[in-house]
Formats: sequence, structure tokens, C-alpha cells
Amino acid sequence: MYADTSFFVSLYVEDAHSVAAERMIGSRSHIWFTPLHYAEWTHAVAQQVFHKKISASAVQLIYRHLEADRAANSWAEVALPEGVFDLCAELARRHGPRLGVRALDSLHVASALKLKAEQFWTFDEKQGKLAKVAGLKTMD
Repeated sequence: MYADTSFFVSLYVEDAHSVAAERMIGSRSHIWFTPLHYAEWTHAVAQQVFHKKISASAVQLIYRHLEADRAANSWAEVALPEGVFDLCAELARRHGPRLGVRALDSLHVASALKLKAEQFWTFDEKQGKLAKVAGLKTMD
């Protein structure tokens, strides 16, 4: 199972997708978590403070929650797979002109493909379309 960063953000920061994310996660295990997730997630959560959606003190609790889950092996942590950047570029060449996806979107889809994920979860419409045309099963 591969979930993009927006999915992880919705698990830790209450937003419009949090209920759906919690329901989907259920008792599932073995959801990949890469250094890309960690870096992008940390930036996304910091943006919540910047935009004054959460306080600086609340964000510290959110950071600790993720770290506790990582320490408990709640996520299947793995390095970015070899060849992922080449596949990311290939996805951009093949599908970027039609779908308008960003580099990070393509990098997540490429990671899921390289990790041989069976499903791809995202709340991002363009990224979901890319995952689907790349052959991944998506949330819809």
C-alpha cells in the first residue's frame, strides 16, 4: 500500500479528508513511508502554522505523534527505490503534458511503482489520475 503525503497529513492534522483517511487506514498495516514522505509531511505541517491554521505549540504535539508512530513501526519505512528519479522523469514525459502533474506527484507515483505497491491512496485529483494511468489501483 502506498499513500501520498496528503494522506499522511490528513491522518495527523484535522482537515477535510481526515475522517476518510482514518476510515481507510482501519487496521491496515504495511503502508510505505519514505524520506520523501517525511520531508514533504514536515513542510506541509509547518505550512499549517504559517497560515495560522494551527498553533506553534499544537504543531509540536503533531510532530511528536508522528515520531511515536514511527518508533512503534506503524509505517513500513523504506528508502526511495533505485531508479525512482528516472521513472519520475519518464512519467512526466509520458503523462505530464496531458495531466499537468507536479514533480512531487510523479515522484510519489514512481515510488509506488518501484515498490510494487498494490494500491495508491491520495486526495490529490491530478496525482490520482497519474497513478491510475500508470497502472496503480486508486481510491475511487
